[in-house]
Amino acid sequence: MKRTLVKILSSMRVLLCLILFFTVYPFNIHTAAAGDETRPETSVLQQMQTRRLGKTGKEIPLFSLGGAYIGRQGNFQKEIDVINRAIDMGVKYIDTSPRYVGGLSERYIGHVMKTRRNEVFLTDKCHDFTYDGAMRLVQRSLRNLQTDHLDLYLHHGVFNENQLEEVTSERGALKAFLELKEKKVVNYIGMSSHSPKILLKALDLGVYDCMVVTLNPAGDAMLDRPYLDEFMKKAAEKGVGVIAIHTAGGGKLLRYGVRMEDLLRYALSYPVTTAVVSVSEIWHVEENVMSAANFKSMTVEEKSKLENIFSPKK
Repeated sequence: MKRTLVKILSSMRVLLCLILFFTVYPFNIHTAAAGDETRPETSVLQQMQTRRLGKTGKEIPLFSLGGAYIGRQGNFQKEIDVINRAIDMGVKYIDTSPRYVGGLSERYIGHVMKTRRNEVFLTDKCHDFTYDGAMRLVQRSLRNLQTDHLDLYLHHGVFNENQLEEVTSERGALKAFLELKEKKVVNYIGMSSHSPKILLKALDLGVYDCMVVTLNPAGDAMLDRPYLDEFMKKAAEKGVGVIAIHTAGGGKLLRYGVRMEDLLRYALSYPVTTAVVSVSEIWHVEENVMSAANFKSMTVEEKSKLENIFSPKK
């Protein structure tokens, strides 16, 4: 009898310890199957910090969803889930292009837009720099995205002065963009480039609402980097919204042992509205949302230290 009582008391002590442990240290149980690359979903939605997108007046969260990888994995439902999770967590700005994954990115995003269009600031791009080509391309993009309008339409990849001249010529894409804006097929127009020097010249035209520029501490895919600060200043003066892209160099910069959070912090420490990041997993979305919620601007010293990882001073 005494031995039985001791066993009961011992069992109750273990049970009590377990109850106390799970009360003080709650966590989500997650069992990963073979090949499962997901991480546990965050149990509490983080409220991302926002900034105004220039003269558009729209408040956009610091992290935005890029569509460069959407459609690449060949798993329709998984990729739809990534898009939906991003919107659920407060992402507003979604960016795609007819060139991404042969148009699959547009079509997958369009599947979600069918029911969630009013929750999103939808951006697409045009790689055809002619008037006729831009008019054809926008109609295809609208069909793929299952919408009748775009919030922002961008010239895609204007890297040099010859391309800028083609865009702004008499039969160039800019003419098409202005007509589309007048007809409210697109709400705002802009340009995407790896060169702040080219974007500076485009700003002088006085017609663009937003600019998209490559921005990372390694200078990866960044042309004419010495013009970056001048471009940022002029864009701010003109009320033109600036969006950062290529913040992780297409993932290459993560191989240096730096955290995505720090690469985001670096880009967002410039006067940009948001950083567009292409992701392939739900946990990528969640980590970036948390980074955007907890963002604190980098000091000059912190930015310099990060830059030196990629190009150490001798």
